[in-house]
Amino acid sequence: MTSNSPPRPSPDAPFDIVGFDLDGTLLDTSGDLAAAVNHALASVGRAPLGVAQVKPMIGGGARRMLAQGMTATGGCDEAMLDVLHRRLLDHYEAHIADLTQPYPGVLDALDALAARGARLAVVTNKLEGLARKLLGALDLTGRFACIIGGDTMGPGNAKPSPKPIYEMLARCGGGTAAFVGDSIFDIEAGKAAGLPTVACSFGFLMQPVADLGADAIIDGYDELIPTLERLGHRPGG
Repeated sequence: MTSNSPPRPSPDAPFDIVGFDLDGTLLDTSGDLAAAVNHALASVGRAPLGVAQVKPMIGGGARRMLAQGMTATGGCDEAMLDVLHRRLLDHYEAHIADLTQPYPGVLDALDALAARGARLAVVTNKLEGLARKLLGALDLTGRFACIIGGDTMGPGNAKPSPKPIYEMLARCGGGTAAFVGDSIFDIEAGKAAGLPTVACSFGFLMQPVADLGADAIIDGYDELIPTLERLGHRPGG
């Protein structure tokens, strides 16, 4: 049966703002990051690492990831790490979206949240310039009210510091918010800022997902909105 009635408005979003980590949360960047690590390793004669070996190294920024890769293949000093970090970044920037794709269901979940009035944001420990380039390459930039990188707030202010989360709230105009991520850096930053946190079990986990201390865990993006609705529930609301 057809109806001439106007469509019903979508219900309000469970939170005014939903922030997301990037690597291992919105996007599976593991293939391109592993390739960049291996490019740096190969330049000094080190054996390559498998993607599965690199995944737990992701989340604390490229330099930390590379340092762990160097430790796993024989170690290095800070001077060598400086040189190889630059090589890694140059290679990664040139091949930033060769293998990277959004996780299944990401786009539908973002669309659904936006349709309900949520403002969406990215807060990543990836350098802001690289985050913007990657999101642009995948035609995702316009979905986000702000993009905050590991260097946006200055040295020492990447996650797990809450400062980039506070900046996200300010840039998005304030209101209720939740944060979604896959690493201890994400969950600690969100909790320190007083936000409900959601951990992705499919991300680049450094430890069992249950050990992250998140308020909820999702196994896929089909679970995100129902999970946010539970976290955002207010008695009598």
